Amino acid sequence: MADHMIYLQTQPLMPIGNSTVNQHTNVHESNIKSSEKNQFALLLAKETDKLTFSQHAIERLRSRDLQLSDQDLTKINDAVKRAAQKGAKESLVYCNDIALVVSVQNKTVITAMDGNSARNTIFTNIDSAVII
Repeated sequence: MADHMIYLQTQPLMPIGNSTVNQHTNVHESNIKSSEKNQFALLLAKETDKLTFSQHAIERLRSRDLQLSDQDLTKINDAVKRAAQKGAKESLVYCNDIALVVSVQNKTVITAMDGNSARNTIFTNIDSAVII
């Protein structure tokens, strides 16, 4: 005799907003190693903590043939961090005869000039200066 029943393979559906959905995602997250999470967090913090240069600043550095070493960039980045701790918003950073105007809040170098060009210049819209 033929079986007149229809068999369907079914999966239970979970409604949206049900706590079992959150448990499912927590199980998935727990499968990711905590060391991988920490590595990502460290990499993200390192990348977002870097000083960036505006297009204008890059053009000024090139046109004025100004060179910044990795050590100089580290010193400037540290100076910007110290200025931020003091509440600075826009700062003049002077390093190795190079003057940089930096947006401390955005961690962005706005413009750059050599010491000779900076000597007779009035810097406006800054609230602090850091000399390295």
